[in-house]
Amino acid sequence: MLFYIFAVLAVISGAYMVLTRNLLYAGFSLLITLLSVAGIYVLLFADFVAVTQLMVYVGGVLVLILFGIMLSSRVQDKSVRSESGNKVWGTLVAGLVLVGLGYTILQADVAALPWLQEAGAELPGEQKSTVQLIGIKLMTDVVLPFEVASLLLLIALIGAAYIATDKQKGS
Repeated sequence: MLFYIFAVLAVISGAYMVLTRNLLYAGFSLLITLLSVAGIYVLLFADFVAVTQLMVYVGGVLVLILFGIMLSSRVQDKSVRSESGNKVWGTLVAGLVLVGLGYTILQADVAALPWLQEAGAELPGEQKSTVQLIGIKLMTDVVLPFEVASLLLLIALIGAAYIATDKQKGS
């Protein structure tokens, strides 16, 4: 039952996010959508993905977007609103994508997937946390690529901070 509640909440808030013209409301609707998706991950025993969803998207990206919207939302005492152009094309493309996804889902034989049949034999109460296994894997087998990726992200962050600084011309 919780899965359906989170799924409906994610779809409704996602639709509201796309359809509203107020950018602040769209940002908060995105917050509800991302939290609902994290709740679905928890229900599917993907605890590492749920924590990553909360930490990266809700905790980092969304907060940055909301601060950006709130700091720039008052331009000459008018709320920032998005222009709603191409409604016909947007509706047409969204409808085609919905029909294509629906057809693909209906044609898929999900019950015949081998990993799903094997998972049916296990009891949900016997699921173990994946966080410890992923942490051990990151710190033993793939520690060098993990550290190289973190170093590249640090260099990109320093470069972005340098580009964003105000440079004094002529001094």
